[in-house]
Amino acid sequence: MLSKTKEVKSTRAAFGEALVELGTENPNIVALDADLSCSTQTKMFADKFPDRFFNVGIAEQDMMGTAAGLSTCGKIPFVATFAIFATGRAFDQIRNGICYPKFNVKIIGTHGGITVGEDGATHQALEDVALMRSIPNMMVLSPADAVETKAAVKFAAAHQGPVYIRITRTSMETIFDENKYKFDLKAKIVKEGTDVTIVSTGETLIEAIKAADILAEQGISAEVLSVPVIKPLDCDTIVESAKKTNQVVTLENHSIIGGLGGAVCECLSENYPVKVKRIGTNDVFGQSGQYKELMAEYGLTAAKVAPKIFEFLKK
Repeated sequence: MLSKTKEVKSTRAAFGEALVELGTENPNIVALDADLSCSTQTKMFADKFPDRFFNVGIAEQDMMGTAAGLSTCGKIPFVATFAIFATGRAFDQIRNGICYPKFNVKIIGTHGGITVGEDGATHQALEDVALMRSIPNMMVLSPADAVETKAAVKFAAAHQGPVYIRITRTSMETIFDENKYKFDLKAKIVKEGTDVTIVSTGETLIEAIKAADILAEQGISAEVLSVPVIKPLDCDTIVESAKKTNQVVTLENHSIIGGLGGAVCECLSENYPVKVKRIGTNDVFGQSGQYKELMAEYGLTAAKVAPKIFEFLKK
């Protein structure tokens, strides 16, 4: 399942490519954007299918309502904008206009997390997963590389009902082998271990894998779980791993409140209570800076994560 290459690919480009492929296969696929098609990469679809692309301008709430309407006519709308605008500015329209009637709308929130970089706190969505997973009928996906992003987009198109897919700004190191990878609702063990379970999603998955390698040098065997589907959460696989290691760490480019960490804690507290350490942004806003500097500043790099896990295990 894992790739043998270290190629770096853009997840936004992977989304754009997948959307074009879907549009070629299905004439009911349509795309909507809020004047950010160059950033979200819906421009690929717009160039190929101009009659099925709608730039609504800087009007995210209207865009969600328009997508809901299109879905009632048999269309499958993919709605793309920055994650902060999609989930924050248009929350009411998503909740009441899409999820309540369970309309078949796919929302792509690009530029999630602190790695939006220089755009700063106002553009860095650190709460989007928490917002989206709180809404009934919403599925929440968070792919970890370009291969998984493409597969997630196609999975979402086949799913009947609302889906939120979180994509980050940065290009990511390839983790999965595109010839072997299959997207489904299950969490996946990407590295076997016995001493601690590291549960991660999105662009921090590669940091979790590298942190496990650092811990291995200190004699600590870390199991790494990839969770591309945060809702519905595959609690069974998480509990199974927790029973093996009895210590769990979550890692995400999101607030530790309400995201993957919160979901894992909810799962374990009800099914197999063990010690859990959540690593993410600690109930703070982001700030402007280069994305690699921000990842280090907020303690999300492997070099910063491994010592935190080591200290957690010592306790």
